Amino acid sequence: MERNLALIALFAALIAALGLIPKFTLAFGVPITAQSMGVMLCGTVLGARRGALAVLLFLALVALGLPLLAGGRGGLGAFATPSVGFLIGFPVAAFVTGLIVERWRAGLASVAAVASLVGGVVVLYAFGVVGMSLMLDKSIPQAALLVTAFIPGDVIKAILAGLITAGLAKSRPSSVLSRG
Repeated sequence: MERNLALIALFAALIAALGLIPKFTLAFGVPITAQSMGVMLCGTVLGARRGALAVLLFLALVALGLPLLAGGRGGLGAFATPSVGFLIGFPVAAFVTGLIVERWRAGLASVAAVASLVGGVVVLYAFGVVGMSLMLDKSIPQAALLVTAFIPGDVIKAILAGLITAGLAKSRPSSVLSRG
């Protein structure tokens, strides 16, 4: 139990630390950050439940006002921006990513990369597109067109998440709880 709590807190801190990498904000107000890779890693390493809990802890800290989002943003106001859909989708993305890694028993690097693509890109984009559509007063197709700018970077993050997870499993097999 204590180990699980420590890992959940550690991965919430990892998402926050990935927010320190300078962001690049697109013209429509949604930043490109490394934090989505942290969400992917929560799922691939911790598994579905623990990964989602780590992301929920991170979002709770953001809601409390800690400046943990890229660019030092935090507080409830962060949930009233065009990126709100992505924020709400973070825990679902981590859960789906973790669930795929837990259930699909093939090579870990490829499974974690595919799971990151499905959970951390497809599922996350579904939430992000809806949020952008609502906040920017655009149609779903118009908002979907806007998120195409994120695809190349997110594919790279998914591949990195797969490689990092496989490397962690090779060096410390007991630390990859999604395969425990």
